[in-house]
Amino acid sequence: MTYQIRTLAAAGALIALAAPTFAETEVKLGYALAADSHYGVAAKKFEEVVLAETGDQFSFTHFPSSGLGGEREVIEGLQLGTIEATIVSSGTLANFVPETGVFDIPFLFNGFDHARAVLDGEIGQGILAQFDNVGLHGLAWGEQGFRHITNNRNAIHTPADVAGLKIRTMENPVHLAAFNAMGAAPTPMAWPEVISSLQQGVIDGQENPLSVIVSVKLNEVQKYLTLSGHVYSPAMLLVSKPFWEGLDDAQKAAFEKAATAAAAEMRAYVDNVETTGVATLKERGMEVNELSGEEKAAFQGSIQSAYDGYYKTYGQELVDSIVNFK
Repeated sequence: MTYQIRTLAAAGALIALAAPTFAETEVKLGYALAADSHYGVAAKKFEEVVLAETGDQFSFTHFPSSGLGGEREVIEGLQLGTIEATIVSSGTLANFVPETGVFDIPFLFNGFDHARAVLDGEIGQGILAQFDNVGLHGLAWGEQGFRHITNNRNAIHTPADVAGLKIRTMENPVHLAAFNAMGAAPTPMAWPEVISSLQQGVIDGQENPLSVIVSVKLNEVQKYLTLSGHVYSPAMLLVSKPFWEGLDDAQKAAFEKAATAAAAEMRAYVDNVETTGVATLKERGMEVNELSGEEKAAFQGSIQSAYDGYYKTYGQELVDSIVNFK
């Protein structure tokens, strides 16, 4: 009997030694761009700060380059609780919280300082909070930068130059309204399909910030770059609401701190690309032109019918409060 007790005790001790004292929680983090993009550097910083704050309570698995699917699929995975986190463009977000579409209105912001101040202030944080109502939790606004047009048909200086241009846009009604008003042929398309569609001539062009154009080497499939700066493009760090609700207060604070650091890292990356990206793309062989103030005004005038729709959708008071934000 004594022998059996000792044997059981020894076996129990071995089991105790073999078993972990805690269970790491896996965080699957998916995003559309490569690991060396502005999304990738933000994802790395996000993980780094969470682990620094929480020790080994979490383990991260990164899925760059749409490894978990397109942005809409990933967000739906967050709602279901099958994916924990994502860094995502604003284009798809309006399908979940329609108010986010207001930030995609063309010529809304006069520069980076203006855009960042609005997003970090009462207006931006109020919209961020609305994601809690749709099975998601918005942690912080990130950034892609101001969007520009690339294409293989011709250089762009006037609205007439985009007439009939088959241009890929995000699944975003604000962008679609603007390009339709210009007379282009906007084609909504998930990002994973874009490069092959450009190669095959299914579409003529696309529009994205320099941070994307440089990191995915769009110069390999596009000839012309027009620095139009027609839309400021934010991004967002999102987590699953079921995942968020399972965290304790200290863990939530760690994720919030990490998201703030990740957003800062993303903005720093964008600032650097804005300084160096045009020269890089010229060296790679792209033909680059920048719209003058008069040319931008002509484009803004060409989409006045779209503005009437924006005012109806979002309210002229909100639009004007963003334009006039100090």
